Amino acid sequence: MVNKIVMPSNKIEGTLYPPADKSISHRAAILNSLAEGQAVITNFSAGADCIATIHCLESMGVIVESSSSKEETDQIKIISPGIKHFEEPSNVLNAENSGTTMRFLLGALSVTPFLSVITGDYSLRNRPMGRIVEPLTLMGSNIVGRINNTRAPLAIRGGSLVGIEYEMPIASAQLKSALMIASLFASEKTTIHQPAKSRDHTERMLSAMGGRLSETDNTIEVMPSPELVPININVPGDISSASFWIVAAVAHPNAKIRLNNVGINPSRSAIIDILKTMGGNISLENNRTEGGEPVADILVESSDLTATEVGGDLIPIIQDEVPILALAACMAKGTTTIKNAEDLRNKESDRLNTTALELSSLGAKVTENIDGLSIHGTGYIHGGSAKAHNDHRIAMTLGIAGLLSKNMVTVNGSEVVDISYPDFWRDLEFIAYQ
Repeated sequence: MVNKIVMPSNKIEGTLYPPADKSISHRAAILNSLAEGQAVITNFSAGADCIATIHCLESMGVIVESSSSKEETDQIKIISPGIKHFEEPSNVLNAENSGTTMRFLLGALSVTPFLSVITGDYSLRNRPMGRIVEPLTLMGSNIVGRINNTRAPLAIRGGSLVGIEYEMPIASAQLKSALMIASLFASEKTTIHQPAKSRDHTERMLSAMGGRLSETDNTIEVMPSPELVPININVPGDISSASFWIVAAVAHPNAKIRLNNVGINPSRSAIIDILKTMGGNISLENNRTEGGEPVADILVESSDLTATEVGGDLIPIIQDEVPILALAACMAKGTTTIKNAEDLRNKESDRLNTTALELSSLGAKVTENIDGLSIHGTGYIHGGSAKAHNDHRIAMTLGIAGLLSKNMVTVNGSEVVDISYPDFWRDLEFIAYQ
């Protein structure tokens, strides 16, 4: 375990290019592998989660050529025989710590006629998969696993699937995407009813590849679309990764930063809107569209923040940003309430618990509720030692807390940032200690 000491910063300034969007990188690799042919993916995420996806795809006969080193993928070429010609894996597929990898591949493996087994690390093996397994089983996939087929390792024997009409129990982009992948190769239409919208990268990408999708309000209809066409994709910067620097700047008394080439898909960028509501001095420049995704450069300056309330339909589109939003609320005037966020207990850590526990250990006033958090803004972080709990977003939140604190912060388990942002600590030093 690596401990990182973060000293308070007198000034935060500079220009950063946040790492490639992890969500889009996963989709670019997996969805292009469903199609027969080749696709080039530029600015592919070098995070451990996306590397796990690549390794799983390679185990099924997909060729992945990289123009860079193994550690810095940057540009890759997917050469796929198409899902109907995937090879039966000779060994267990390992999704490592990546819930996206496991859930998306459960959808894809439900199409294949062979036996496959997928597992992950200790954290992922204890995250619930029942809400994915249930609808895929209704479609005709045979999936068995631990704890009544709800935990990995999971064994899948797919094959002929039928279309279904399904009411999703929660708004979840991963559940929705797994069902959409399977539905593309079902015998008839599948209808998916969402309780609220979640990130829509899968819909955008599949439509560009020739998938036959339609959406009305919160209902998605997927028609069988077995002849997908691979597409080249330039992955924008990750808004979830950018959110750490945005909060660092708005919460610091002497800050001005620029974040270039960041994806601002409306189903992902609610963190910007929330921080603006709190008084955040945030503006967008150079708005453009790349590969069907809206992109912009983000300018952020020191701000006087006030409390807010976040819940309802906003939660599915800011799940990854809740820990860093809680830190922003610590530096705001008043009490911020985050509610309807109980699904955060099923992430890499129980993020409601770990966010409250570790920010409180640094001197913040954060109360853990059944479905959320109450953050009593004091504008003050004392400092101290805190644990990452093997959760990359908790580690990065604690790192930003160190920049804002009165005293140094020691982040225990800091190496876990490699899951999504291998250069996080380097970038932190660049903007904080020049």
